[in-house]
Amino acid sequence: MDDDTYNPNIAMFLNTLTPKFYVALTGTSSLISGLILIFEWWYFKRYGTSFIEQMSLTHLAPWLGGDMVDEANGGDNGSESNSSTGSNIPDCKLWRNPLNLLRGAEYNRYQWVTGREALTFYDMNLSAQDHQTFFTCDADLAKGKPGDELMQVAWRERSPQTRIKTAKEALEKQGDCATALILLAEEDAITILEAERLFKQALKIAEDNFKKSLQNIHIPELEPIHRRDTNVLVYVKRRLGMCSKKLGKVKEANKIFKDLMKEFPMSILNIQENLIDCLLEMQQYGECHNVLLKYDDITLPKSATICYTSALLKSRVVADKFSPEMASKRGLTGAELNAMEAIHRAVEFNPHVPKYLLEMKPLILPPEHILKRGDSEAIAYAFFHIRHWKRVEGALNLLHCTWEGTFRMIPYPLEKGHLFYPYPSSTENADKELLPSFHELSVYPKKELPFFILFTAGLCSFTALLAFLTHQYPESMGIMAKTILVAIASPFTFMYEKMEALFPNYLLQFKMV
Repeated sequence: MDDDTYNPNIAMFLNTLTPKFYVALTGTSSLISGLILIFEWWYFKRYGTSFIEQMSLTHLAPWLGGDMVDEANGGDNGSESNSSTGSNIPDCKLWRNPLNLLRGAEYNRYQWVTGREALTFYDMNLSAQDHQTFFTCDADLAKGKPGDELMQVAWRERSPQTRIKTAKEALEKQGDCATALILLAEEDAITILEAERLFKQALKIAEDNFKKSLQNIHIPELEPIHRRDTNVLVYVKRRLGMCSKKLGKVKEANKIFKDLMKEFPMSILNIQENLIDCLLEMQQYGECHNVLLKYDDITLPKSATICYTSALLKSRVVADKFSPEMASKRGLTGAELNAMEAIHRAVEFNPHVPKYLLEMKPLILPPEHILKRGDSEAIAYAFFHIRHWKRVEGALNLLHCTWEGTFRMIPYPLEKGHLFYPYPSSTENADKELLPSFHELSVYPKKELPFFILFTAGLCSFTALLAFLTHQYPESMGIMAKTILVAIASPFTFMYEKMEALFPNYLLQFKMV
C-alpha cells in the first residue's frame, strides 16, 4: 500500500473525532489519575511507602535482577543483617513507662468520657507479660495457696472483667493475696484514693511475705519466691508514691522514692525518673541536679527524662533574661552556650519532644510502654513534665529559639549522629503499635513524598487542565490534538516507507478498514 492511501485513512480517522471525544478522553484520564493519587496518598499515610513502588519492587524487581531490591532497602544484605542483629536491637527495645497511669482510675475514665481507648491491644499485651514475669513464679503451684494459683490465671486473661472477677475470687479464698489487691487497685478502683487504699493493704502483706522469703534466700528452690516477693514490694511502694504525688502529698512521695532507691538500687523500674518528677514538682533543682549527676552517665542508658531535665536545669540559669536579638548582637555567654548545647543534645536524643512541650502537637494519654527516642517516649515525657517547663520563666522561649538548630548539625540523622548513635529507622513501626490510631504519629526524619505520588499528582493536574481547555475551546484544542497525533504518527509512517522500499510489496500487503 502506498502513501496516498495511508495518509487519507489517518486523516479520515482524525476527522471523525469530535470535540466531545477529546473532552471525554481528558476528563476520564483526569478522573482515573485522581483516584490513583487519592489511593497512593492514603497508602503512603498509612504504611509509609508508595503502593506502586512496593508492587514494582515485589513483582518486577525479581525479573529485572536483585540489585533494585537491595538499593531500595538501603544497601547490601550483609551490612543490613549485621545492624539488625547488633546495634539496632537495643534501639527497638520497649521499656515500661515509669510514670504509667492507673487503668481503672485514669485510662478507663478517659474512655468513659471520650469513647476512645487510650491503650492499644499490643501495649496491654506487653503489660500482661510484665505482670506474669513480676508477680508469678512456678513455686506458687507447689505451695498450695489457692489465691496465688488463681492469680496466675488472672494475669493471663484478656478480658478486664474476667481479670477483676478472678482477683476477687482469689481474695475470697486467700485473704493475704497481695497480687490480687494490686490487680484490683490497678483496674477496679475508679479513684486514686481507692487505689491508694488497696495498695496500702497490699503493702502490709508484701512486707510480711518479703521478710519471710528473705529468711529462705539461701535455699535455691525458694529463691524464685523471694525474687517475686521483692518485685511485688517494690512495685507496690512505687505505686503508693505515685498515688501520693497525684493526691498532692509530694513530700511523702519524694521520701518513698528515695527510700526505694536506697533499698533497691538495681531495680528495673527506673525509679529515678519518679524521683526526678517529684523533685521538679517541689522545685528542688539542686537536689535534682545531684540525681542527674549519678544517672546521666555515659555508661548508663539515656532517656528523654534525663536529657531534657538536664537541658531544663541549664536553661533555668539564663532563660529569664535570654533574648535572641541581644544574643545576636553581643554573642552568647558561657551559660547560654551550655544551655543551648544541652537542648541540642536532648533534641538529638528525642526530636519529637519539643513539638509537645511547645504545644505544636496535641498531647494524648501516655502508653504503658515506651520506645526510647520514639514518639511514645516523647508523649510520656511531655505529659508529665510540660508543667515543669512552664514553671521556669523563659525556658520554653529558649527551647523555641534553639531546638530546630539541632537538625542543621545532623543533616543525615539515619546515617550519622552527633552525640548519640544514628537515629533508629524502626521507631515509626513500633510507635504505631504502641499508640492509638486516632493519634497523628510524629515521624522523624520527615519522609519525602514518593515519586509516584508526585507523578500522579502532576498527571491529574495536567489532564484536568486539558479537559477544561477542551471544553472551553473545542475547535482550537481539536486542531491541536490532530496536529499532535499526526506528529506522533509521522515517525511510524517514515519507518513504514523505508521498510516498503527494502522489502517486496507482497510481504507488506494488508487491508486497512
